[in-house]
Amino acid sequence: MPELPEVHALVTALDRRLSGRVVARLDVFSFAALKTFDPPASALAGTAVHGVARHGKFLDLAIGDVHLVIHLARGGWMRWREETPDRPTGRPGTGPLAARLVLEGGGAVDITEAGTTKRLALSIVRVPSEVPGIERLGPDPLSDDFTEAVFADILAHSGRSQIKGLLRNQAVIAGIGNAYSDEILHVARMSPFAPASMHPDDVSRLYTAMRSTLEDAVERSDGLDATELKREKKSGMRVHGRTGEACPVCGDTVRQVTYSDSSLQYCPTCQTRGKPLADRVLSRLLK
Repeated sequence: MPELPEVHALVTALDRRLSGRVVARLDVFSFAALKTFDPPASALAGTAVHGVARHGKFLDLAIGDVHLVIHLARGGWMRWREETPDRPTGRPGTGPLAARLVLEGGGAVDITEAGTTKRLALSIVRVPSEVPGIERLGPDPLSDDFTEAVFADILAHSGRSQIKGLLRNQAVIAGIGNAYSDEILHVARMSPFAPASMHPDDVSRLYTAMRSTLEDAVERSDGLDATELKREKKSGMRVHGRTGEACPVCGDTVRQVTYSDSSLQYCPTCQTRGKPLADRVLSRLLK
């Protein structure tokens, strides 16, 4: 799933390619992906792209008097095409291509979604806040206004909530997902199950880890083409997606905890004082 650093890089790449270009049309092939009906997709035709922005994990293309807001969800991605391809044949919605933004004079952006669980969302709205997910977003963790004091207040009001879930909660902090929450907690040397309400020294350590992890990822990703972003994200991970490998800090084996639809990775030595966390999937296998 693209998170803040990858979405930031997509914004940079798309803004460079699209700003000032005129849209010929938006072809929607997965009708379930389009979450709005007014304004219609035809409202984009013949209007210019004014810019591309980010709201948490949402991409915001300002086109004419409306906004095309895209949430890529778990399996979504975007691909730039120098030439305008032919319209795909076959029944709409059966392949990975969900929509295509076609530009006048040539060129197009393919919006795709892999997998069978379809969660990609396209919204055409007059203002971005009309999208419910954007309206509910918490503060951006890389904003100048997101100070350590603001972060401390969020944690203090979250009580015994587990810190892993809190970091991923878009209504609390926008843009961090499963991968970067694992990375942040590893850098902070903190258990994913630690309560959000914590000592001020721990707050400071976690805040510094969050900012540095995201800033480093943004710096690595910035300027890369969309085709390179997934590889860059994976290569930069310390523990996420590296179950069974050696921790790059201490050499202990990276472990995971599996849930019904996701998993987390951590280093016992760095984060849980050497104690492995209970993994219900592993426990069932051992019975």
